[in-house]
Amino acid sequence: MTDAMARPLPLVTDQNEFFWRSGADGRLRFLRCTACEGLVHPPMPACPHCRGGELEVTEVSGRATVVGCTVNHHPWSPAFPPPFTYAVVAIDEDPRVRLTTNIVGVAPEEAHVGQRVQVRFEQREDVWLPLFEPTGEPDVEELPTDEIAPEDYPRVVRPMLTPEKYEDKVALTGVGMSRLGRRLMVDPLELAVEACRRAVEDAGLTFDDIDGLSTYPGGPAMGGFSEGGVTALEDTLRIKPSWYNGGGETFGPGGSVIAAMYAVAAGLCRHVLCFRTVWQSTYTELVRTGRVPVPGGNRVSGAGQWQAPFGNGSAVMNLAMPASYHFKKYGTTRETLGWIAINNRANAARNPAAIYREPFSMDDYLSARMISTPFGLLDCDVPADGSIAAIVSAVDAARDLPKKPVLVEAVGTQLIERVAWDQSTLSHEPQVLGPAAHMWTRTSLRPSDVDVALLYDGFTFNCLSWIEGLGFCGIGEAKDFLDGGKNIALDGLLPLNPHGGQLSAGRTHGMGFVHEAVVQLRGEGGERQVRDAKVAVISSGGLTPSGAILLRTE
Repeated sequence: MTDAMARPLPLVTDQNEFFWRSGADGRLRFLRCTACEGLVHPPMPACPHCRGGELEVTEVSGRATVVGCTVNHHPWSPAFPPPFTYAVVAIDEDPRVRLTTNIVGVAPEEAHVGQRVQVRFEQREDVWLPLFEPTGEPDVEELPTDEIAPEDYPRVVRPMLTPEKYEDKVALTGVGMSRLGRRLMVDPLELAVEACRRAVEDAGLTFDDIDGLSTYPGGPAMGGFSEGGVTALEDTLRIKPSWYNGGGETFGPGGSVIAAMYAVAAGLCRHVLCFRTVWQSTYTELVRTGRVPVPGGNRVSGAGQWQAPFGNGSAVMNLAMPASYHFKKYGTTRETLGWIAINNRANAARNPAAIYREPFSMDDYLSARMISTPFGLLDCDVPADGSIAAIVSAVDAARDLPKKPVLVEAVGTQLIERVAWDQSTLSHEPQVLGPAAHMWTRTSLRPSDVDVALLYDGFTFNCLSWIEGLGFCGIGEAKDFLDGGKNIALDGLLPLNPHGGQLSAGRTHGMGFVHEAVVQLRGEGGERQVRDAKVAVISSGGLTPSGAILLRTE
């Protein structure tokens, strides 16, 4: 299946050696907690189930059940010529523990969720990779489940500590967007400055009024996902902030806005300029033409060691795991996802700034090139170059500005699920159910009060997960709720992504939804304006911890 020299391999360390070399004798091994007897994976110094600190290496049978499965059709790497099967399996002895792997010994299209499998090791250099092959037994009658059922997340949410809400002290007062397009070949910092200028002007402020900066993910302008962070912008504009923030371990790509709310509510600053820049489209072109060096070496450490050796070339393969489980458990179909893609493109046709505006039909959607089942090309967002900026202000200062402020009703941030994707939620995008449930505990408003939804759609299944997680339909009911697309149309029960979302307007990694929410609540949407929009919900997060934000007008 692969070229042995090209396949990424884990960096073997004292901590993981027992796992990556255990296959030398044909036995699969994990850490086991001596207190609760639960298996622990990936290797860590304490048990995530009981917090016990006494762990020992133990052998297991190597038998498992497939709980996520995709047939990848895209040539991400020469080491993994398509099609090949990428999967997650739940270990018999403790189904809470799962392994990312490949299903072998069967045609790719024959692998499926619910299938019984057995480990088969394949040696590559000093590593024994645990692959799995079907046992020939009947499929399981009941799929393994999560410790917390999707419907039960509200009972795990921590209650508010005080009746006073920080959300009541802040408002969104300005938004700005730079040029947005494919392969603009423009310095990303130039795009960031462009968006920031427009946000400050939109708010009726000057740069001298700005006393805070916040961004995601910050850091060097590498990989197409940052303009260089707070450091680069401050060196350029010399704002001299009294508070600043940047980093990836936050509440999704829109986490910079939530962090800014905390700072303003705490009285650290009055007006925080939040910004997010992507230039992945240009970066990919620079790599393709050899103008940017690609890091070498085939040894992988950290979280990537558990996925890269099995062919993970994109987030699409991670998200295909819960999507395949949802399909199996709830009867979801490709048409279910298709209505999201079709709706977003129809909306993008009304948005002059959208990258793709030509409507398409369900037949067009279903016949598009397959990327990684169940996702075809039109299930995937559009890599773009662009920057979005938003200003978070103290609510009392906001009322003195030219435009009516957009108020913050509630924010959901609680981290309940495990962060590691293959150990997290089986049925939905991880990091959705927790922050969604948390948000609703901080407001008396309910899902029926929402007039417009700006829901993360890096892939169509992201969006489906948020629709169910936020309670716009029941868990497992998206198939009926989305059927025909009427409920999510601009004049439907839940107008969804009026600007076209990332699927059609372009991937701005979360901040584009903040921008559109403000546009809609101000009534500035033009042809795509949702009628009488007074309450908007935003979800932020694709493959990271996430956040949910509920905004409203006066």
